[in-house]
Amino acid sequence: MATKLFVLLVLLFHVSSSLSEKCHPDDKRVLLQIKKELNNPTIFSSWKPKTDCCKKWRGVFCSRSINYRVFDLTILNDTELTAQFPASIGNLPYLETLYMEQLPKLTGPIPTEPIYKLTNLKNLIIRETGLSGSIPDFKAPYLKNLINLDISNNNKLSGTLPPSLYQLPKLSGTVSFQNNNLIGPIPSSYGYFNTSDAPALLFSHNQLSGRLPMFLANLNSPVIDFSYNRLEGDASVLFGSNKQGVLQLYLSWNNFDFDLGRIELPKKLQILDVSHNQIYGNLPVGIENVLTLNVSYNNLCGEIPQGGNLKSFDVSSFFHNKCLCGSPLPSCKK
Repeated sequence: MATKLFVLLVLLFHVSSSLSEKCHPDDKRVLLQIKKELNNPTIFSSWKPKTDCCKKWRGVFCSRSINYRVFDLTILNDTELTAQFPASIGNLPYLETLYMEQLPKLTGPIPTEPIYKLTNLKNLIIRETGLSGSIPDFKAPYLKNLINLDISNNNKLSGTLPPSLYQLPKLSGTVSFQNNNLIGPIPSSYGYFNTSDAPALLFSHNQLSGRLPMFLANLNSPVIDFSYNRLEGDASVLFGSNKQGVLQLYLSWNNFDFDLGRIELPKKLQILDVSHNQIYGNLPVGIENVLTLNVSYNNLCGEIPQGGNLKSFDVSSFFHNKCLCGSPLPSCKK
C-alpha cells in the first residue's frame, strides 16, 4: 500500500510540474534546435529539455503579457562557441530583443531570412563576433518594429553602409556600426530618415570615405558620430539652426575642409568635436553655449570668444590651429 502511495505521489508531482511549466512548447523546441545549431555550447548547460525555459534557462526571457512566449534571447560571453548564425532564431515569433556579444568564433555571414521572420523584433544587437561579409540592407516591409540596430565591434564585417535603413518606420533609437571595416560613402538616403524622430548614427572607427551628400542637410539625428574615418570635404550640411534635434556631433579624425565660421550651430547642440581635420575660419556664433568642445588640430584663426561655457575649456580644446588666439591660448597680436 505504501509503495502504491509513493508511486502515486511521484506521478502527481510530475503532472503538477508539467502543468506549472510556463515555457511554450513551440519556443522550447526552437530553443533546443538553436542550441543544436550552435553545437551545444557550455553557456547553454542550463538548457535542459525537462526544465522550464522561462525559469531556468540562461539568457531566455519570457513575457507573461504574451502567455510566456520568449521575447528576449541573450547569448553572451563564450570564446569557445564555434558555429554560424543559427537559422532557427527566425522561428521565435514573439522575439523583441536579440542580443549576441563576445562570441569571437561565431562566423559566417549575417543571414537576412531568419531575421526578416522576426516581425516583432525591436532591438537587434550583434557585437564582438567573428561574423564576416557585409551588413545586410535591412528594408521595408520587414523589421517594421525595429527601434535599435547595433552591429558594432565586428572587425571582420566589411562592405558599405546599408542604404535602405531609412525605410524602417520605427528605427528611432540607435544605429551603431562602430569599429567594423566598412568602406565607401555615407548614403544620400540617410537624409530621408524621419526628421522628427531620426536615430542616432554611430559610424566611428571604420574606413568610410568620400564627401558628405547634400541630402544630409535634412538629417536631424540627436547624435552623429562619423569620427575616425576618411571622410572629406564640406561637413557644413550637418549643421544648421533649424536642426533642433541635433545634440552631439563627433567629426574628429577625418579630412573635412570647410569654413567653420560660416555655419550656424544647431540651437540645442551640447557636444562638438571637430578636431584633427583641415577646418578653417573663425569660431562660429553660439560656440559659447556648447557643454563640451574640441576644435584642436585644424586651421582655425581669430580670437576665441569669451563668456558662456568657453571659460571652462582648457588649452587642449583649441591648440594646434593656424592662428587661433586668446584665452586659454596666448593673447592675440595687435
